[in-house]
Amino acid sequence: MTSLSKTKSSFYRRLYVAHLIEQGVANVPALIEATGMPRRTAQDTISSLAELDIECVFEKGEGQRHNIGHYQIRDWGAIDPRWVATHAERLKQSLGYA
Repeated sequence: MTSLSKTKSSFYRRLYVAHLIEQGVANVPALIEATGMPRRTAQDTISSLAELDIECVFEKGEGQRHNIGHYQIRDWGAIDPRWVATHAERLKQSLGYA
């Protein structure tokens, strides 16, 4: 496997995180567990989804305190979520999350 450029790995990471959120891996601890990425990277990746016009919102759990809840993808923008789902395993392997 060849090394990814920073630009490509950032793009793939965003797509893969959006895919995981769509699949129900929808909070920071779950993303860390699924990928092994550091907390700050997970948080930064979620925040940067907007740069791809992927609308990701945090939904606080009803009656919950201290930001307990989950993320939800409301709009994928120009990204085709079917393509991402089809290629999710390749994205995962390219990022070293296998």
